[in-house]
Amino acid sequence: MIAELLLQRPHSLFIGGRWRAPAAPQAITVLNPSTGRPLAEIAGAGAGEVDAAVAASTAAFPAWRLTTGYDRGGWLRGFARGLAQREPVLIELQMLNNGKPRGEAETDVRDAIAAFDYYAALAERLEEEQESAVALPDRDYSGRTRYEPLGPVGMIVPWNFPLVTSAWKIAPALAAGCTLVLKTSEYTPFAELVYADIAAEIGLPPGVLNILTGAGQAGAALAADRRLRKVSFTGSNAVGSKVMASAAERCMPVSLELGGKSPIVVFADFPVEQAVDCIVAGIFYNCGQMCSATSRLIVEESAAGAVLECLVERCRAINVGSPFESQSRMGPLTTQPQYHKVLATFEQARTEGLRRLFGGAPVAKDGGFFVTPTVYAEVPLDSTAWTQEIFGPVLAVRTFATETQAVELANRSEFGLVATVVSADPERARRVAAAIDAGHVWINSVQVIFPETAWGGFKASGIGRELGPWGLHAYTGVKHITLHQDRPG
Repeated sequence: MIAELLLQRPHSLFIGGRWRAPAAPQAITVLNPSTGRPLAEIAGAGAGEVDAAVAASTAAFPAWRLTTGYDRGGWLRGFARGLAQREPVLIELQMLNNGKPRGEAETDVRDAIAAFDYYAALAERLEEEQESAVALPDRDYSGRTRYEPLGPVGMIVPWNFPLVTSAWKIAPALAAGCTLVLKTSEYTPFAELVYADIAAEIGLPPGVLNILTGAGQAGAALAADRRLRKVSFTGSNAVGSKVMASAAERCMPVSLELGGKSPIVVFADFPVEQAVDCIVAGIFYNCGQMCSATSRLIVEESAAGAVLECLVERCRAINVGSPFESQSRMGPLTTQPQYHKVLATFEQARTEGLRRLFGGAPVAKDGGFFVTPTVYAEVPLDSTAWTQEIFGPVLAVRTFATETQAVELANRSEFGLVATVVSADPERARRVAAAIDAGHVWINSVQVIFPETAWGGFKASGIGRELGPWGLHAYTGVKHITLHQDRPG
C-alpha cells in the first residue's frame, strides 16, 4: 500500500524547519481500527521537545509577522498544491489509520485543500484591509484600523478528522501572520506530518510551522507554555476544561471546539426517503464520530411510524466493514477506547430498558472496532443516550406534536453546536432554525460544510469560531490608531 510510506517516521517531530527524534522517546503504538492490530509505531514528544518547538515558533514570529498577506497567500496555496499532489496516498492513509470509507476519506482531503485555498485569498484581502479608515465625529482626528497577528499559537487537534481540523487551524493562523506549534492526536498522528513535509518542500521559513506527535502530557505542556499568545483546542469537554483552566492562569485567549448532542427536527410534510437521507448522514457518517453528529432525532408524531420504518430499513442496508472492502458503507470506530465506550453505551441502554429499534451490538469481524448502526426509540429525557455525547453511530429518538414542543426538545441540552431542520414549509424551517440554540443549522440538507461558513457553537459546545473570516480573526487582534490632524490656523 502506498500509504505505508507515510507510516515510517524515524524522525517524528518537525521543529524549527528540521525533522528530529525525541531525546527520550515516548513510544506510541498506533492501531489499525479495522483489525485491532498494530499499524505502526511512532515516538512522541516530551517536555523538552515541546519547549524547543515553542522556542522555535517564538523566534520565527518577529520576521513572519512582517511578511505581506500576498506572500502568506502564496505559501498557503503551496500547501493546497502539496495536498493535491498527495491526494491518493492521503486518502489511503485516512482509510488505514481512521477506518474511513473511501468516499469519506476523499472528502477530507478535498476539504483540507479548500481550507488552504480559501485562507490564501483571505490573507491577500487582509493586506488590502490594513489601515482602513474609521469615521470619527471630530474633524480634528482621523482613525485607522489594523489587524495584528496574536503571536505564537499552540494547537491541539483530535483524531476523528485529523487532516481537516488541522487545516481549519493552520491555514487561518498562517494567513493572519501567526507562527504555531501543533500537537497531533496519539491515535492518528500521521496525517498532520504531511504538513511538515509540504512546509519543507515549499520553503516555509523555519519555525513558522512546528508539529509534534505525542500524548496528553505533551498537550498539557504545550497549553501551559507562557510564551504562547493563544491555544486552539478541538476535542472533548473534559480535556477542553483543562486547557481552559491552564490558559486562565495567565489570562490567555483560547478557542475551544468541543462536544455536541445535536438535534435533527423532522416535520411530517417532508418526503420520508429524503428525510431519512438527512438522518442517516447526520449520525452514521464517520461511524458517528463527529462533534456535529445529529444524535437526537425529534420527529413529528404523525410521521414517526413511516420515518422510523424507513430508517430501520436503511440501517439493515448499511454494510459495516473495512474501508478496503468495496461494499462497506460504515467503517470501524477509530480507537480502541472509543470502541469500549460505545459498547458500554449499549450495555447502559440495556440496563435502562431502552426500546431498541436496531443494532446495539458489536460486529465480530477481523478483530476490528466495528459496531452496528443503532437506533433507540422513545428515549427518556434523563437517559444518558439523550443527554450525553456518545461519539458513535447511536441515535436517540423522541416525537413531538407541535412546533413549540420540537424547539423545546431541540434546545433541551447543555450543548449547542449544530442542528438540522427538515420541513417542506420554508417559512417554518427558517423560523425553527432561528429558534434553535446552535452555531450552524442545516435546512433540508446533509451536513455540507463550506470554508466560507462559521464553525462553532453555543453553551458547552465551545468558545469562538473557526472557518470563514471569523476563523481568520480568531488569530488577529484589533489595533486602532487615532491621529490628531494638524490644520492651518
